[in-house]
Amino acid sequence: MELSSIAIIIAIIALVVAIISFLKNKPIPITQTSASTNATSMRLQAYERLVLLTERISLPNLISRLNQQGMSAIEMKIILTENIKQEFEYNSTQQLYVSQPAWDAVRNLKEQNILIINRVFDTLPLTASAADLNKKILELVLSQSEGAIHDLVLHVLNSEAKKLM
Repeated sequence: MELSSIAIIIAIIALVVAIISFLKNKPIPITQTSASTNATSMRLQAYERLVLLTERISLPNLISRLNQQGMSAIEMKIILTENIKQEFEYNSTQQLYVSQPAWDAVRNLKEQNILIINRVFDTLPLTASAADLNKKILELVLSQSEGAIHDLVLHVLNSEAKKLM
């Protein structure tokens, strides 16, 4: 097995372990006072923002949103990774309102997506086009037997948000 494949598998296993440990946690009881209602509302909004972030940085969505004809693979790699970093940084304050396992899942998604983009890019010839890079990334994402990483993160965020409602 290639080193990049091993790295991706190890990272996916770490993400799955984090998700399983999250799912074993019990919901935090909340008393219904005005302050706690406001806090719950803020937490739900944070989960909503993180669900949107997860959708926006999922590799299939990124590729369909950012793809432009005529670009080289290196240009596409830079655009994809920079977009992921910017989206993540823009939403980084949401970590104040969500559990650590939920935030870790989102952060791991960001890191995994950047790792996948870089690893796939490294396998391509220097003359590769953005279409070549995009095709290989999508093939890799669709071949993941555990399901797409962003789907696992969405499951964590949705489960936690439902505990608040």
